[in-house]
Parts: sequence; structure tokens; C-alpha cells
Amino acid sequence: MRNAGLGKTSEQWRQEVQEERSKAEQWEKRFHDTCVRESILKKSLVESQNEKEMLRARVEELEMTLHQSHSRNSAVELKASLNRIEDLRGKIEELEIELQNRELQIQLIKSDNEHWKELLHRSQNQVRNRDRIMGEAVAQIREVAEHLQTLAVQADVLSVKYELESDRGRELARLLKRVKTLGIRARP
Repeated sequence: MRNAGLGKTSEQWRQEVQEERSKAEQWEKRFHDTCVRESILKKSLVESQNEKEMLRARVEELEMTLHQSHSRNSAVELKASLNRIEDLRGKIEELEIELQNRELQIQLIKSDNEHWKELLHRSQNQVRNRDRIMGEAVAQIREVAEHLQTLAVQADVLSVKYELESDRGRELARLLKRVKTLGIRARP
């Protein structure tokens, strides 16, 4: 049954609302997934920072050992210590780059989360608006159905009255029977 004012059938409205609900559920899932990813990245960031601090402490310890052993160790041991220090410095630089990358990823995820929140909010508003429109359409359809039922009763009374009087009366009676039939169809 079409509603002339809205241009869509109630089934089309229901389908559209269902599609909007489905989209909202998908956006909620994506939002949840990005939150989980953000949590994992934050944990990884903290672990990387801890490892960086441990490596810095180790470098300081090796530098102190190097200074202490400078006077008593041979040149070979000194060179090995310097190599270890350089290796650790390289690892620290790599960790700092990785930390920066993780921080950028976290910022991107936060931005994505805001985007998904906005889309979810819009989708929920659309679902609410469509539910309201469908409710109004159903109310209008019920009013039309009630009016048709009233007309059907009146048509029944008039058809009995005019059926036997003339050709026009019989024609009017047929027309009134059609109205009555429409009223019966409108009841469900």
C-alpha cells in the first residue's frame, strides 16, 4: 500500500530502517575494533618505552665500566666495549623511531574513532527519524482504513435503500458495494 504523501511503501520504509540499523551495527563493530587496536598499540608503546629505558641504563653502565676499565684493560677489550655501546645506541635510535611510529598510529586510530563515532551518531539519528516517519505513516493508514470502514457501513445502508428504485439507484448501489469491498480489504 503506497502513501501518496511519502512516496514509499511501508515495506520500503521498514527495509530502509533495517539497512540503517545494519550500518549502525557495522560502525559499532568497527569502532570497537579500533579501540582494541588502540589498546594493543598503547601496550606495545609502553613496553617499547620500558625496553628503551633499560637499554639506556645498560649503556650508562657500560660507559661507566668502560671508564673504569680504560686504565687497566687492554685495547682489545676497550674496542669491544665501544662496539657494544655503538650497537646499543643504534638499537635506541631504532626504538625511538618505532616509538614515534606507534605514537602516530595511536593518533590515527583516535582520529578514526572520532570519525566512526560521528558516523554512528548520524546513523542512529537516521534510524530514529525513519522510525518516527513510519509511525506517522502507520497512523495515517489506520485513519484511512477506519474512514473506509465507516464509508463501507454507510454504503451498505445506502445500497439497500437505492437498489430497487431506479437504474441510477442500482448503479449507485453497485458503486456503494465497491466502497464496502474496499472497506473490508482495509480492515487487516
